[in-house]
Amino acid sequence: MPFDPRRELVGYTARRGRIDLLDLPARRYLAVDGTGDPNTSSAYADALASLYPVTYGLKFLSSRELHRDYRIPPLEALWWADDLEAFTSGRNKNRWHWTVLTVVPEWLTDEHVDTVQGRVRERAGGPPPRSVEMRTMEEGAVVQTLHVGPYDAEGPVIAAMHDEATARGRSLTGRHHEIYLNDARRTAPERLRTILRQPVTGD
Repeated sequence: MPFDPRRELVGYTARRGRIDLLDLPARRYLAVDGTGDPNTSSAYADALASLYPVTYGLKFLSSRELHRDYRIPPLEALWWADDLEAFTSGRNKNRWHWTVLTVVPEWLTDEHVDTVQGRVRERAGGPPPRSVEMRTMEEGAVVQTLHVGPYDAEGPVIAAMHDEATARGRSLTGRHHEIYLNDARRTAPERLRTILRQPVTGD
């Protein structure tokens, strides 16, 4: 069976109404940075148009040349704002910063990524709209939960997750992390399933 990040990596499952505390290992991701409202900014569309060809190219390289198949991982994103209220309650998306991500299986190397990026540039006749980088993230201790519903209804769930972290004696660190378990283009807003994650201080 193909390797499935959602089933085999810790942290890719969560339950609605329950906030879990996890300790996650370092992981490598393809990453593209940007700023602004993802619904209206061309930068976000450009970021996805840059990220996905490399994500799929890695899968095809792994399957055809390394004989190790895997399922395409879910889209993820880091979100933050200079003013936390602009992100939690105010939801002022024009003031948001973000990084879109897809996790890279551990057997794939920087050289594999470079090979795929070269192939993508050759097919496109030039570089992608946004720069795609390989990065390692070490989130460590995190709290996370599952949100079901529109993205714009996340605010109270995020606030509750932050409150739970404080109640457990943890402080918030790092950036808010979301994992999208279904495709917003093909899913009714009330059925969207999103893992919400926040790195926190350790013991």
